[in-house]
Amino acid sequence: MRVTTSKPIDAIEPDPRREGAVRLLIGGRTALVVPHEAVRREGLAPGVVPTAEQLDRLTAAADQDAAFRTAVRLLERRPFARKDLARRLALKGHPVGLIEPALDRAERAGYLDDERFARHFIQAKSARGRGPARLRRELSLQGVAAGVVERLLAEELAPGWSAEAVRTLAEKRARQLAGVPRPDRIRRLVAYLGRRGFSGPEVVGVVRQVVGSG
Repeated sequence: MRVTTSKPIDAIEPDPRREGAVRLLIGGRTALVVPHEAVRREGLAPGVVPTAEQLDRLTAAADQDAAFRTAVRLLERRPFARKDLARRLALKGHPVGLIEPALDRAERAGYLDDERFARHFIQAKSARGRGPARLRRELSLQGVAAGVVERLLAEELAPGWSAEAVRTLAEKRARQLAGVPRPDRIRRLVAYLGRRGFSGPEVVGVVRQVVGSG
Protein backbone atom coordinates (compact mmCIF):
# COMPACT_ATOMS: atom_id res chain seq x y z
CA MET A 1 0.00 0.00 0.00
CA ARG A 2 1.35 3.45 -0.95
CA VAL A 3 1.72 5.91 1.92
CA THR A 4 1.06 9.59 1.13
CA THR A 5 0.86 12.64 3.35
CA SER A 6 1.05 16.43 3.32
CA LYS A 7 1.76 16.56 7.04
CA PRO A 8 5.12 16.85 8.77
CA ILE A 9 6.67 14.07 10.79
CA ASP A 10 5.61 14.36 14.44
CA ALA A 11 8.35 12.12 15.82
CA ILE A 12 10.79 9.34 14.95
CA GLU A 13 10.87 6.76 17.73
CA PRO A 14 12.72 3.43 18.16
CA ASP A 15 10.41 0.49 17.60
CA PRO A 16 10.50 -1.68 20.75
CA ARG A 17 9.72 -4.86 18.82
CA ARG A 18 12.31 -4.57 16.06
CA GLU A 19 15.95 -3.85 16.73
CA GLY A 20 17.31 -1.22 14.35
CA ALA A 21 13.84 -0.06 13.27
CA VAL A 22 12.03 3.20 13.98
CA ARG A 23 8.45 4.41 13.82
CA LEU A 24 7.51 7.45 11.79
CA LEU A 25 4.64 9.20 13.55
CA ILE A 26 2.62 11.42 11.24
CA GLY A 27 -0.71 12.98 12.15
CA GLY A 28 -0.67 11.37 15.59
CA ARG A 29 -0.29 7.79 14.38
CA THR A 30 2.41 5.41 13.15
CA ALA A 31 2.67 5.83 9.40
CA LEU A 32 5.61 3.48 8.82
CA VAL A 33 7.99 1.21 10.69
CA VAL A 34 11.28 1.29 8.80
CA PRO A 35 14.99 0.58 9.27
CA HIS A 36 16.67 3.53 10.99
CA GLU A 37 19.34 3.58 8.28
CA ALA A 38 16.68 4.19 5.61
CA VAL A 39 15.38 7.25 7.48
CA ARG A 40 18.93 8.53 7.91
CA ARG A 41 19.60 8.18 4.18
CA GLU A 42 16.52 10.25 3.40
CA GLY A 43 17.61 12.99 5.79
CA LEU A 44 14.24 13.02 7.54
CA ALA A 45 13.58 14.51 10.96
CA PRO A 46 10.61 15.68 13.05
CA GLY A 47 8.95 18.70 11.43
CA VAL A 48 9.91 17.66 7.89
CA VAL A 49 7.16 16.84 5.35
CA PRO A 50 8.35 13.72 3.47
CA THR A 51 7.87 13.71 -0.29
CA ALA A 52 5.91 10.99 -2.06
CA GLU A 53 9.17 9.66 -3.50
CA GLN A 54 10.76 9.47 -0.06
CA LEU A 55 7.75 7.62 1.32
CA ASP A 56 7.87 5.18 -1.60
CA ARG A 57 11.53 4.45 -0.89
CA LEU A 58 10.84 4.05 2.82
CA THR A 59 7.95 1.68 2.09
CA ALA A 60 10.22 -0.43 -0.13
CA ALA A 61 12.89 -0.44 2.59
CA ALA A 62 10.29 -1.56 5.14
CA ASP A 63 9.08 -4.36 2.85
CA GLN A 64 12.62 -5.52 2.19
CA ASP A 65 13.39 -5.46 5.91
CA ALA A 66 10.27 -7.53 6.59
CA ALA A 67 11.39 -10.12 4.02
CA PHE A 68 14.85 -10.21 5.61
CA ARG A 69 13.42 -10.74 9.08
CA THR A 70 11.18 -13.56 7.85
CA ALA A 71 14.19 -15.18 6.16
CA VAL A 72 16.22 -14.97 9.37
CA ARG A 73 13.41 -16.51 11.43
CA LEU A 74 13.22 -19.44 9.02
CA LEU A 75 16.99 -19.89 8.91
CA GLU A 76 17.24 -19.88 12.69
CA ARG A 77 15.08 -23.02 12.70
CA ARG A 78 17.11 -24.90 10.07
CA PRO A 79 19.28 -24.27 6.97
CA PHE A 80 17.63 -23.55 3.62
CA ALA A 81 18.93 -23.32 0.07
CA ARG A 82 18.61 -19.82 -1.35
CA LYS A 83 16.23 -20.87 -4.13
CA ASP A 84 13.91 -22.70 -1.73
CA LEU A 85 13.98 -19.81 0.75
CA ALA A 86 13.04 -17.35 -2.01
CA ARG A 87 10.06 -19.54 -2.88
CA ARG A 88 8.95 -19.65 0.74
CA LEU A 89 9.18 -15.88 1.11
CA ALA A 90 7.07 -15.42 -2.01
CA LEU A 91 4.46 -17.83 -0.63
CA LYS A 92 4.33 -15.73 2.54
CA GLY A 93 3.38 -12.70 0.44
CA HIS A 94 6.62 -10.72 0.37
CA PRO A 95 7.00 -8.61 -2.82
CA VAL A 96 8.92 -10.65 -5.41
CA GLY A 97 11.12 -7.73 -6.42
CA LEU A 98 12.37 -7.27 -2.86
CA ILE A 99 13.11 -10.90 -2.03
CA GLU A 100 16.51 -11.13 -3.74
CA PRO A 101 17.87 -8.00 -2.01
CA ALA A 102 16.64 -9.39 1.30
CA LEU A 103 18.40 -12.70 0.61
CA ASP A 104 21.58 -10.85 -0.38
CA ARG A 105 21.46 -9.14 3.01
CA ALA A 106 20.92 -12.49 4.77
CA GLU A 107 23.91 -13.90 2.89
CA ARG A 108 26.14 -10.98 3.83
CA ALA A 109 25.09 -11.34 7.47
CA GLY A 110 26.08 -15.01 7.43
CA TYR A 111 22.60 -16.45 7.86
CA LEU A 112 22.23 -17.85 4.34
CA ASP A 113 24.83 -20.20 2.86
CA ASP A 114 24.02 -22.76 0.16
CA GLU A 115 27.16 -24.77 0.95
CA ARG A 116 26.29 -25.02 4.63
CA PHE A 117 22.75 -26.06 3.71
CA ALA A 118 23.95 -28.70 1.23
CA ARG A 119 26.41 -30.19 3.72
CA HIS A 120 23.66 -30.44 6.37
CA PHE A 121 21.28 -31.95 3.80
CA ILE A 122 23.77 -34.60 2.67
CA GLN A 123 24.67 -35.57 6.23
CA ALA A 124 21.04 -35.84 7.35
CA LYS A 125 19.62 -37.60 4.28
CA SER A 126 22.51 -39.99 3.68
CA ALA A 127 22.13 -41.17 7.28
CA ARG A 128 18.58 -42.16 6.32
CA GLY A 129 19.74 -44.23 3.36
CA ARG A 130 19.58 -41.82 0.42
CA GLY A 131 22.20 -42.40 -2.22
CA PRO A 132 24.37 -40.02 -4.25
CA ALA A 133 22.10 -39.89 -7.31
CA ARG A 134 19.05 -38.91 -5.29
CA LEU A 135 21.00 -36.41 -3.18
CA ARG A 136 22.42 -34.88 -6.34
CA ARG A 137 18.97 -34.62 -7.92
CA GLU A 138 17.29 -33.12 -4.87
CA LEU A 139 20.01 -30.54 -4.27
CA SER A 140 19.93 -29.55 -7.92
CA LEU A 141 16.17 -28.96 -7.69
CA GLN A 142 16.82 -26.67 -4.73
CA GLY A 143 19.23 -24.59 -6.78
CA VAL A 144 22.56 -25.63 -5.25
CA ALA A 145 25.40 -25.31 -7.78
CA ALA A 146 26.51 -28.62 -9.29
CA GLY A 147 30.17 -27.99 -8.43
CA VAL A 148 29.31 -27.45 -4.77
CA VAL A 149 27.19 -30.61 -4.70
CA GLU A 150 29.88 -32.81 -6.24
CA ARG A 151 32.58 -31.53 -3.90
CA LEU A 152 30.43 -32.05 -0.81
CA LEU A 153 29.34 -35.52 -1.90
CA ALA A 154 33.00 -36.47 -2.25
CA GLU A 155 33.80 -34.99 1.17
CA GLU A 156 30.82 -36.34 3.09
CA LEU A 157 30.36 -39.81 1.61
CA ALA A 158 33.37 -41.87 2.63
CA PRO A 159 34.87 -44.50 0.27
CA GLY A 160 32.85 -47.70 0.48
CA TRP A 161 29.87 -45.86 1.94
CA SER A 162 27.64 -46.56 -1.06
CA ALA A 163 28.35 -50.30 -1.14
CA GLU A 164 27.70 -50.61 2.58
CA ALA A 165 24.48 -48.59 2.40
CA VAL A 166 23.28 -50.49 -0.67
CA ARG A 167 23.86 -53.86 0.98
CA THR A 168 22.06 -52.80 4.18
CA LEU A 169 19.04 -51.49 2.27
CA ALA A 170 19.00 -54.45 -0.12
CA GLU A 171 19.11 -57.02 2.68
CA LYS A 172 16.29 -55.32 4.56
CA ARG A 173 14.12 -55.04 1.46
CA ALA A 174 14.96 -58.59 0.33
CA ARG A 175 13.54 -59.99 3.57
CA GLN A 176 10.26 -58.25 2.76
CA LEU A 177 10.27 -59.90 -0.68
CA ALA A 178 11.14 -63.36 0.56
CA GLY A 179 8.27 -65.07 -1.28
CA VAL A 180 8.91 -63.37 -4.64
CA PRO A 181 10.64 -65.37 -7.42
CA ARG A 182 14.37 -64.59 -7.76
CA PRO A 183 14.23 -62.65 -11.10
CA ASP A 184 11.39 -60.46 -9.80
CA ARG A 185 13.17 -59.94 -6.49
CA ILE A 186 16.26 -58.72 -8.33
CA ARG A 187 14.21 -56.40 -10.56
CA ARG A 188 12.24 -54.96 -7.67
CA LEU A 189 15.29 -54.52 -5.48
CA VAL A 190 17.17 -52.70 -8.25
CA ALA A 191 14.16 -50.42 -8.83
CA TYR A 192 13.81 -49.77 -5.09
CA LEU A 193 17.47 -48.86 -4.72
CA GLY A 194 17.25 -46.65 -7.79
CA ARG A 195 14.50 -44.64 -6.14
CA ARG A 196 16.75 -44.25 -3.10
CA GLY A 197 19.51 -42.84 -5.28
CA PHE A 198 21.67 -45.93 -5.87
CA SER A 199 22.21 -47.11 -9.44
CA GLY A 200 24.80 -48.67 -11.74
CA PRO A 201 26.34 -52.11 -12.33
CA GLU A 202 27.87 -52.17 -8.84
CA VAL A 203 24.38 -51.89 -7.33
CA VAL A 204 23.10 -54.73 -9.49
CA GLY A 205 26.07 -56.82 -8.38
CA VAL A 206 25.30 -56.24 -4.70
CA VAL A 207 21.64 -57.10 -5.29
CA ARG A 208 22.55 -60.39 -6.99
CA GLN A 209 24.82 -61.27 -4.07
CA VAL A 210 22.09 -60.51 -1.56
CA VAL A 211 19.42 -62.44 -3.44
CA GLY A 212 21.80 -65.30 -4.12
CA SER A 213 22.59 -65.64 -0.44
CA GLY A 214 19.00 -65.13 0.69
